[in-house]
Amino acid sequence: MQQHRIIVLGAGYTGASAAGRLARRLHREDVTITLVNAEPDFVERVRMHQVAAGQDLRPRPFSEMFAGTGVALKLARVTAVDVDRKTVTVTGARPTGEAGAPEGAPEPGEALEPAETLERAEALEPTETLEYDTLVYALGSGWNSQGVPGTAEFADQLASRPGALRLRERLARLEAGQSVVVVGGGLTGLEAATEIAEARPDLDVALTARGALGEWLSPKGRAHVRKVFAGLGITAHEHAAVTGVAADRVTTADGTSVPAAVTVWTTGFAVHPIARATTLKVTDTGQIMVDRTMRSLSHPDVYAVGDAAMAMGPGDKPLRMSCATGTPMAWQAADAIAARLTGGKIPKTPLRYFNQCVSLGRKEGLIQYVTADDRAVRTALTGRFAATYKELVCKGAAWAVANPTLGLPNRRRRVMTERPQPAPTAEAAA
Repeated sequence: MQQHRIIVLGAGYTGASAAGRLARRLHREDVTITLVNAEPDFVERVRMHQVAAGQDLRPRPFSEMFAGTGVALKLARVTAVDVDRKTVTVTGARPTGEAGAPEGAPEPGEALEPAETLERAEALEPTETLEYDTLVYALGSGWNSQGVPGTAEFADQLASRPGALRLRERLARLEAGQSVVVVGGGLTGLEAATEIAEARPDLDVALTARGALGEWLSPKGRAHVRKVFAGLGITAHEHAAVTGVAADRVTTADGTSVPAAVTVWTTGFAVHPIARATTLKVTDTGQIMVDRTMRSLSHPDVYAVGDAAMAMGPGDKPLRMSCATGTPMAWQAADAIAARLTGGKIPKTPLRYFNQCVSLGRKEGLIQYVTADDRAVRTALTGRFAATYKELVCKGAAWAVANPTLGLPNRRRRVMTERPQPAPTAEAAA
């Protein structure tokens, strides 16, 4: 029997987890698992605010992480997916472990919109076409300028390592007393503002939020965020939607001008544009619509996980873009693929929330407990203990990716003779 070809696109938390789990579930003689990624090492995206503040992270090369697992790493950029012909087009491909980036690739520290990254990648050579039998789409997301004038030209972002490195360089050049404005009052905004203020107490750090500061948190959580902001000297501009960005300031909806030698944009994420260019069924935002097993509603041989997928959680509410949901999605997809290929029963991975972990610098943190559908409850942990808790969560997430086949029972099963895969059922979508 010809080996079943599985291609995983993207090696973030979700893609890397899915590839490793598949390797643990299926016999190497029966399948090939190819993980396509543009960078040779794993990026801890949840720590990009630390990188921007000048901290160095431990390198995690994929060549070491997947050694002996049977997962083949292809260093390349994905430029197109044809889900009808079941092919993936990549460019800039080079042998695993080769140092450096493909010629013409974005330079370290260069911040690009997702569409701009795709356009740059399409100009690279050489181009290669890969064929698959099952595709796991985990290309994730990049920063979202929200169409605000001046953002793309003057703002910095934390959604990628190049963006965080570019911001790091800009912050290092600032002199004492200069201003930094973090736009966005969500989790990333809170972490960025506090990390920068703690690392550079000589700077004037401010944060602008569309609503009240930490308005989604419990009263205890909101109070702790305000306490930490006050202790670090961070100015909070509440109910201040930013409508324009310039080289030296941001402008809010009421016409207020806030000085900003550096503007950090953290107002959400935009998914990679490739899925929208295919015949996959996607949402208005370009996320692939999937059933409860992370299987595409329109193409049964495609699975989508992480930020690239529109999956429903408790209460039929869309799961938010986060590592907390992306990893269980990857487990569910991998287990569903393995079960369908081997004729086993498809397990159901719980897709729910327990808490929101927020680092507020290296010494403070906030663990906000939430309902299954991500609504804050009264209980919250604060202070140094919460900071330690968050650090353990980050380390645990990175460990799970760096050891993708450890801690999982060795239940490799043989792939059955291939049969046409049926379309997703109403039961699976429910």
